[in-house]
Amino acid sequence: MFKQGFLWVIRFIVGGLFIFSGLIKVNDPVGTSIKLEEYFDVFSTDIAGFFQYLKPIALELSIFLVVVEVVLGIMLILGVRSRFTVWALALMILFFTFLTFYSAYFNKVTDCGCFGDAIKLTPWESFYKDLLLLALIAILFLFQTDLPKTSSTWAKGVTVVAMVMSFVLAILAVRNLPFIDFRAYKVGVDIPQNMLPSAPLQYSYVMKKDGELVTFDQYPSDESLEFVEMNLKNPDALPKISDFAVWNEDGDYTEEVFTGNKMLILSSSMAKISNSNLDQIDQLIKSLSGSPVEPVFIAAASQEEILNFIESRGWDMLTLQADATVVKTIIRANPGIMLLKDGKVLGKYHHNNTPDANEVLDLYMK
Repeated sequence: MFKQGFLWVIRFIVGGLFIFSGLIKVNDPVGTSIKLEEYFDVFSTDIAGFFQYLKPIALELSIFLVVVEVVLGIMLILGVRSRFTVWALALMILFFTFLTFYSAYFNKVTDCGCFGDAIKLTPWESFYKDLLLLALIAILFLFQTDLPKTSSTWAKGVTVVAMVMSFVLAILAVRNLPFIDFRAYKVGVDIPQNMLPSAPLQYSYVMKKDGELVTFDQYPSDESLEFVEMNLKNPDALPKISDFAVWNEDGDYTEEVFTGNKMLILSSSMAKISNSNLDQIDQLIKSLSGSPVEPVFIAAASQEEILNFIESRGWDMLTLQADATVVKTIIRANPGIMLLKDGKVLGKYHHNNTPDANEVLDLYMK
């Protein structure tokens, strides 16, 4: 009886974590695909070149993995096909443990994306989390004969429904934007404010004297002390945004973008920009002509690529360059639209949901 209760607790913990992790990533499969691309880049250089061929299908792999996470978690808790579920979870956690160890030890990918953008873990924290899950799954593996051998019809039905719903939600998130935005550029955020520390940064100073380490809250004036390192005491006060910058051949335009009413049309890759809704964006720009809202095109591309593109569309607006990672962080669409009022985010739109001019102007009037 004790053994069954113990195994049930483990099933609930492991299954719950997989469901939680999967649902967070179902909310943003594009973010997971970006993380997979980072791993493929690293592995293609460090391990084998064939990983580079997986990048074009990173989004499809992302959707598959996040749905599998949710479904396996539910199957484990409900006791559906227990033997298969434990084997699948064991293989998956071995794979994740390898990824997180590789990231931590070689400092290659500094955020595994285990819980999307909702909960940030350091590479070593991610690795220790996976080690714990590996140990718990190993216990289930050893006691497979004590796990449920059959499951009820309703449990199987719940599993099928969960699989279908997870898949549908993932597709909706890809074709629109994440249902919940956990990033630093979500609607309502004041970007310039988020680029500043939330409190004065405090440091401690480690010095060496007579072979012993001594820590000071203020940098000491004693010249006999040897400086060792400086540590930040309140890392939570660091700016939430540290890499936002836009520019063109005339210089930095970051402050300009934070002034007045700006409609940013963003592209993380000119080669991959979707043409499916550019006509609607053309119409939006035309309708806003003469209004207090200034369109700005920002792309992770060369100035020549940008100018050729806007010329082909007949757009007459300020054009700026940005880092691709920053653009992908801002919006999970290519192209996407972000509305700013003095640097505050009023709205974000996938190109599939391009607003009309009245909707845009209404937001600025509120």
